[in-house]
Amino acid sequence: MGNDDSTAAELLPFDTPPEFYIPATSSLQERRPRTLKHGNSFALFDHYGDCIAGERSPEGVFHNDTRHLSTLELLINGRRPLLLSSTVEDDNAVLTSDLTNPDFYVGDRLDMPRDTIHLFRAKFLWMGACYERVALRNFDDRPRNLEITIRFKADFADLFEVRGQRRPKRGRMLPAVVSPDRVVLGYVGLDDLKRTTSIHFDPSPCQIDETTATFRLELAPKDRKVLLMIMSFGDEPPKRADGRSFFSCMRSVRQTLRNSLNRAAGVRSSNTIYDEMLDRAKADVYMLISETEYGPYPYAGIPWFSTAFGRDGILTAFQMLWLDPTIVRGVLRYLAANQAKDEDPESDAEPGKILHETRGGEMARLREVPFGLYYGTVDATPLFVMLAGAYFDRTLDLKTITELWPNIEAALDWIDRFGDRDGDGFVEYGRRNPDGLINQGWKDSQDSVFHADGSLAKGPIALVEVQGYVYAAKRYAARMARLMGLPERADALERDAFLLRRRFDEAFWCEDIGIYALALDGEKRPCRVRTSNAGHALFSGIADPHRAERVAARLLDGESFSGWGVRTVAATESRYNPMSYHNGSIWPHDNALIALGLSRYGMKRHVLQIQKGLFDASTYMEWRRLPELFCGFPRRQGKGPTFYPVACAPQAWAAATPFGLLQAALGLEFDPGAGEIRFNRPAMPDFLGELKLTGLTLGDASVDVLLTRHSYGDVAVTVLERRGSVRVVTIN
Repeated sequence: MGNDDSTAAELLPFDTPPEFYIPATSSLQERRPRTLKHGNSFALFDHYGDCIAGERSPEGVFHNDTRHLSTLELLINGRRPLLLSSTVEDDNAVLTSDLTNPDFYVGDRLDMPRDTIHLFRAKFLWMGACYERVALRNFDDRPRNLEITIRFKADFADLFEVRGQRRPKRGRMLPAVVSPDRVVLGYVGLDDLKRTTSIHFDPSPCQIDETTATFRLELAPKDRKVLLMIMSFGDEPPKRADGRSFFSCMRSVRQTLRNSLNRAAGVRSSNTIYDEMLDRAKADVYMLISETEYGPYPYAGIPWFSTAFGRDGILTAFQMLWLDPTIVRGVLRYLAANQAKDEDPESDAEPGKILHETRGGEMARLREVPFGLYYGTVDATPLFVMLAGAYFDRTLDLKTITELWPNIEAALDWIDRFGDRDGDGFVEYGRRNPDGLINQGWKDSQDSVFHADGSLAKGPIALVEVQGYVYAAKRYAARMARLMGLPERADALERDAFLLRRRFDEAFWCEDIGIYALALDGEKRPCRVRTSNAGHALFSGIADPHRAERVAARLLDGESFSGWGVRTVAATESRYNPMSYHNGSIWPHDNALIALGLSRYGMKRHVLQIQKGLFDASTYMEWRRLPELFCGFPRRQGKGPTFYPVACAPQAWAAATPFGLLQAALGLEFDPGAGEIRFNRPAMPDFLGELKLTGLTLGDASVDVLLTRHSYGDVAVTVLERRGSVRVVTIN
């Protein structure tokens, strides 16, 4: 993924898959799994509420990057039930599945017709455990004897094994410990760490062994019976299944999510489908957030990236900043605490560098993969400084910025000392660990940086967007330094930013293609390729204003804009493939950053074009959920977008995209020093008539506003309620 350590399912000519490739033997889109997450646990179930992991299938329940449950299957009288419906509730707290019995025959005689027994399964994750309640009801007018079988298995596969990495040697499975109401499965890894899965049943099964629990139930007419299971993982004491603890923990899950959701500003519109998209997007962001000792941190995505990624956390937080600054503070403090202090080529670490990702599984602990604490990213470090500056602009939280200032200075020092490898003023990357990532920008597939003839660029590589991030980082840092009483440091940073912007335009602008080059290769030759990366030069503000309109025109023409969104690579380029991971697909977060850049340069018409395209795409997607990416085929009348087979959903920066797009359209700005919330040339797409924002905070004050789109396109802003001292200003 753009935030990941994979190259995903490309159609590439290789005998041995490239680095950390995710084989696609089946499509996640085909299965449309049901996902749950809490803390360091996540789960993928099918619509029945089962998980039946096949080869390289991500289904199962994972904890700390290890699959603690690879099989969980419910059978009624030895058969799989019939599916009635299945959904994850709107707040992402609980998965529910409605099932019924199939037709059962005795010889040629129909003994129990389908739809006689209703089975209702509800499950959720909480504090290192998976809770499940199965309620059965007999709707017949005669008693029914049922046999309910629960099959289970734990393969304790490392997530990277599930993703397709081959291991020459594994640890050892422990003998199952079976008691009348519990089974404990265990595994000792090559890292000598014992991992266990404890499954407790209430009531006790009639039969139980290391793979199966069987219940024999007699249900009178209209009678109901309930089975409970709790599956505990890791070092937590095994939990006992009972109705009181199930409902108590379910209330805790819901209350925790509700408290988080209520912390953010609210959005309601005149379009109920748009509201559904926003509600699911917000619920996804907060489900993906894990509470760390430093504050909330949005994990990147399910199933492959349910951990802290530097780039993803930053860009998710950036888009959520206007709704909930506490996310940003948590991200900044977590990344500061994990900032590299020493040089370590094996993890691509250098002093001041910001984390790419962290992993806690067996393979990472043994360094079979380099991602335990891995720093192979070129952009997270300047993005960290950018986010700190944006947070300061939003909150004037001098206490937090003072706490982080040594980390900000360390990041700036990394940019100048380690990032600029050859002293030419640009930040380049090149992996130091031969097993690390070849490409270290957000498009980190092995074939994502290339020249016009399709030949792959050789490093060290200076990406177009990274220079913009460095420019913005230094400008933000200058403002922070000045407000902290460091005028000389501020002046030096401003000079650096000014010189970088001038050098950038000279080196990256390609007059022949009317857009900035994708990158400079190791010989300083520009990669004269039309890509979405150039749009990030608008996002950061490094683009010359005289170039901005041409960049926008190229990004929004028919070769780059599919009708659903801006493609990563234009359709005219040699490596364009609409089914690829990074060379022609559409990434929602990429489009949001481009839209924020277009808004910066006042091009609201183009912002609305992107906003409408992605909203229209969401209407074809289950639960209006924007995935990590989708294919870049042209929009066709009456048909929805084409899905990508192994895209993560939910994905944090994709979930945050609707909020980034909304900020871009409304020109929403905050000035705590002046006590103002501003709408800078607000615009609204034609699918919205009214938009209500509630709980917009500025320091201790907050405000509710109503935005109304008139038929001629202008947007009126009305203050509905004001709490504390805050002014709302509209700039037309």
